[in-house]
Amino acid sequence: MAQREREFTRSDGLRVKVVRSTRRTRTVSASWREGTAVVSIPARLSAAEEEEWVATMVERMLKRKARIPRGDDELLERALSLSKRFLEGRATPTSVRWVGNQQRRWASATAVDGTIRVSERVRDMPSWVQDAVLVHELAHLIADDGHGPYFKSLEARYPRSAEAHAFLHGVEWAAARAGVPGAFPHDLPGGPEDPDEDWMRDWEPDEDERWGQR
Repeated sequence: MAQREREFTRSDGLRVKVVRSTRRTRTVSASWREGTAVVSIPARLSAAEEEEWVATMVERMLKRKARIPRGDDELLERALSLSKRFLEGRATPTSVRWVGNQQRRWASATAVDGTIRVSERVRDMPSWVQDAVLVHELAHLIADDGHGPYFKSLEARYPRSAEAHAFLHGVEWAAARAGVPGAFPHDLPGGPEDPDEDWMRDWEPDEDERWGQR
């Protein structure tokens, strides 16, 4: 059996799902999914280890959520609408905002607290490109397989996803060719020469999101 799941409600009313996976051997991860705190752990952990990890990860998730900066209400509403239309409403970001500090990524998402950040460079692009970027990040709030088949199947539900990828690669290629500061070098993963990399994202898991076993 690949994985086992159990759900329970804490005394504070928070719903928690624990997923034990035989495919997960060294790491523990956590994310918000439809208002539920989902903690994924290796199947080999004991009941005591499970209890410790779940309590630790949930508390860290709650602390991070409490520190979430105010997002752009219009952008959040737009993301929720896209989630409902293309992802059955399963992606429920807590904050979606424009940011000016992402010069080498179009957007980023942090599953553990449900936040999405979109580069200001996307603001003046066609609306269908913006929507593709949002759906891409929304899919990361649902999928637990990195950039595997499940994630790709979710992203592909947006009908102009491939077209948007081509558009954004074209923008970066033109910027790099013109020598624009901040443009992707051709040898940088995710640049114009490497279209298979997840060049939309800026976030990598840190100790709050994914830990190696102690």
